[in-house]
Amino acid sequence: MLPVNTTELLTIATAIVPDRTAVVFEDQRLTYLQLQERVVRLSNALADLGVGKGDRVATVQVNCNQMAEIYFAAARLDAIFVPLNFRARGPELTHMLNAAEPAVLLAGGRYVDLLEGIKNQVVPSNYTVSLEDRKSGEWLFYDDLVQSSSPEEARFPGDDDGDATVLMFTAGTTGEAKGVVLSHQSFTSYLLANASPPDPDMEERNLLSVPIYHVAGLQAVLASVYGGRTLIIMRQFEPEGWMELVQKERVNRAMMVPTMLKQLMDHPRFHCYDLSSVDVLTYGAAPMPLEVIRRAIAEFPGTRFINAFGQTETASTITMLPPDDHVLEGSQEEVERKLKRLTSIGKPLDDVEVAIVDEDGAALPAGEVGEIVATGARIMTGYWHEETATREVIRGGWLYTGDLGYQDPDGYIYLAGRAKDFIKRGGEMVSPEEVERVLMSYPGVDDAAVIGVPDLDWGERVRAVVVRREEAVREEQIIEHCRQSLAGFKRPESIVFVDELPRNPLGKVLKRVLRERYG
Repeated sequence: MLPVNTTELLTIATAIVPDRTAVVFEDQRLTYLQLQERVVRLSNALADLGVGKGDRVATVQVNCNQMAEIYFAAARLDAIFVPLNFRARGPELTHMLNAAEPAVLLAGGRYVDLLEGIKNQVVPSNYTVSLEDRKSGEWLFYDDLVQSSSPEEARFPGDDDGDATVLMFTAGTTGEAKGVVLSHQSFTSYLLANASPPDPDMEERNLLSVPIYHVAGLQAVLASVYGGRTLIIMRQFEPEGWMELVQKERVNRAMMVPTMLKQLMDHPRFHCYDLSSVDVLTYGAAPMPLEVIRRAIAEFPGTRFINAFGQTETASTITMLPPDDHVLEGSQEEVERKLKRLTSIGKPLDDVEVAIVDEDGAALPAGEVGEIVATGARIMTGYWHEETATREVIRGGWLYTGDLGYQDPDGYIYLAGRAKDFIKRGGEMVSPEEVERVLMSYPGVDDAAVIGVPDLDWGERVRAVVVRREEAVREEQIIEHCRQSLAGFKRPESIVFVDELPRNPLGKVLKRVLRERYG
């Protein structure tokens, strides 16, 4: 029988590889048997606090072993795990807490004062729990709850894989964050189709540096547990710390966003560490510049690369560019074809249906730009308490992702930008992604983003916001470079030079901020 509740992923791994190390976090190591016991104790403690089916269990904390324990404990009770962005400010946390109304709120010691400061503005939780500090006023202490509760396994109430298991707030790059409701099936449908169960004779070591409040981070935790892997957890990504852990723990697999990969390779001590154990590097969450992935392929010669594309609303990956497409070998024609494919997000996975449609929802032929839509078991149930917003993006069972793209005759999908970011110049549609790729191919450009600025004559004009490698690089040089690859209406008509682009924690450029500052 297939798992219907994600906590069974841990139960299965514990039965097959009980003595294997499940989690490494700083100086703590837990076997699968120990992790399972802590999860059972915590779920019993939460049940004693009154937590049950459908109740929200919220967290504000960096990555740690407790975050994984809290997720599985909540899943055992068929409660809903709500990981909040630990970088959020008071007003942002106030909005998310009032939306989620958690029965229990668990937080790292460094966030207790922040949460205390806004408690008069939020619907109070029944209980607040400190994850690190026993002296946090009226807050309960996490380890006391775990150690004092029963180790006896009670049967959890979940028997429907459609039950909600996660309420995850979107990054809110275009406004107030929405809560995305994901079911147990949202995760298990992906894992059962795309990952392998535990093998007692083969151990894999997975490094987690993407935050668990992001769907890619939580998916990595669940995939690691389902596969019986050893999960090495970083509180937060830091380039040299990442390399130290890879070398020390002989890490085999990791997930990164493009900015992380670039920071690694730009680090002055990059070549001082032995990173040869890394067999698989998955990247995603933001567009990958061609120059960065080409350099990474050269710098990690024994590593297989995977480009995974998805979003919170799809419980992570819906398309993938596999390792074979990252091997730049063969004839010149074959290499050129693969270089082109490196700018794609690959093909749809077998267990999800993806299409490119026009404004009326009709499928478009290869080569035509439209909105990327997806359907399948893993798409979200909807936005938390936002029926209108849900109806806008889920139509006829299809999730409208808001991403524009096109599919080539071989089935590879190429992004053309977010629908709301597309620039309309004199009746012509300009893809920011296309212009940004050309800008990034200029040797003097280190980073770039493209926005539309209002214009009385043309409706909008194309403006580039550029981080240059050297002060000597001039606007006219960059525009002339674009002339070789872009039609006149697509070329930037003005360039603003900045020290850095505003990005969210996962590397996505905040176009809204750029439009406010430079539009």
